[in-house]
Amino acid sequence: MTDDRFSYATPRDAQTAKRIAVSGGAGFLGSHLCGRLIDAGHHVTCIDNFHTGRHANVAHLMSSDRFHLVAQDINEPLDEALGRFDQIYNLACPASPVHYQYDRVKTAMTCSIGTLNLLKRAAADGARFFQASTSEIYGDPEIHPQVESYRGNVNTVGPRSCYDEGKRFAETLVTDFGQQHGLTTRIVRIFNTYGPRMHPDDGRVVSNFIVQALAGRDITIYGTGEQTRSFCFVDDLIEGFIRLMETDEEIDGPVNIGNPNEITVNDLARRVIALSGSGSRLVYHPLPIDDPRRRKPDISRALAHLRWSPLVPLEEGLEQTIAYFAGELEGQRLAQSGASAS
Repeated sequence: MTDDRFSYATPRDAQTAKRIAVSGGAGFLGSHLCGRLIDAGHHVTCIDNFHTGRHANVAHLMSSDRFHLVAQDINEPLDEALGRFDQIYNLACPASPVHYQYDRVKTAMTCSIGTLNLLKRAAADGARFFQASTSEIYGDPEIHPQVESYRGNVNTVGPRSCYDEGKRFAETLVTDFGQQHGLTTRIVRIFNTYGPRMHPDDGRVVSNFIVQALAGRDITIYGTGEQTRSFCFVDDLIEGFIRLMETDEEIDGPVNIGNPNEITVNDLARRVIALSGSGSRLVYHPLPIDDPRRRKPDISRALAHLRWSPLVPLEEGLEQTIAYFAGELEGQRLAQSGASAS
């Protein structure tokens, strides 16, 4: 059931429903996007190679005759048999360090060759194209908060470069290809997002803290914990996606979508402990290479062009996310106990 606060994408009749492809559609963000688009009456083709996506994320959509799941890597061109699309959302790329560093070359190729394959399909179909970029293109920022005109402070040869530079290149590719071929393109720069269906082993701070707290383990903090992040609940982010894709207003360049409320990592850890009722302790480890010290979006463009700003308070979003992970962990426990009994 869609939250009444997020009603921009209203249900459509058969004449106005679109055919939409979502690459990375079985991932954390992609599965929420697919659900919103299905709820809005569209026909959705979810494309995923299941490197980080999970069948469980889209299981609730499989009964819909407007949802079609395709197991494919976007580094290969889409099959013509899939038919013509009106819109293509490109969310295909591992987004957490533990996953995008697993095969750095593959990550870079997904951002380049994979994005080009989808752009070519958009050109052939006359489809509107949406690129999921990232706040990581700002690197360890030297200005604060981060505005879209800031060109970033990124290490081109570091352990995070396959993703950071891959996404920067993808922005260039989408912009230039769109201009050369007359495509309508949209680029969103995503800031830290959390919510149900996050991968429990993705290494991101919210999922790490929640899983550790629910298990009663120490909360692992890298650095002093005084580095800051700005956390946006997934429903807010998806609302921003759809508004950006659907608007017919001229949008020149990328748009930041994220929550401008900045907190320290230490503060986040304490909130997770309190909300989960955990007795976990905070333990500190060295900060990873190129980990940004501050992260906060300037969302002036989103406000001006999309009338978008986040609605879900951090505590409310954390409560939903903790409840999701508690259910996941209980399901794993029951499965293990059942396997042991058999």
